[in-house]
Amino acid sequence: MKGQRLSILFERKRPEGHLYVCEGGPLGTIGLPDAWTSLSEPAAERPLTVEVLIELAALVSALKQSAA
Repeated sequence: MKGQRLSILFERKRPEGHLYVCEGGPLGTIGLPDAWTSLSEPAAERPLTVEVLIELAALVSALKQSAA
């Protein structure tokens, strides 16, 4: 179904994000989490990996030391 447009009937807020309940044609209605839609936040430039977390920890540490 990638690239198709569906009519949103209503949305629900859930702890993990929005759920869009859409008209699903012969299926009746279908619920789509926002991550499955073009309505979600854009993907990050870099995936969250161990290396990225190590870089973040080093940055936080450097900022703490410069603030002290």
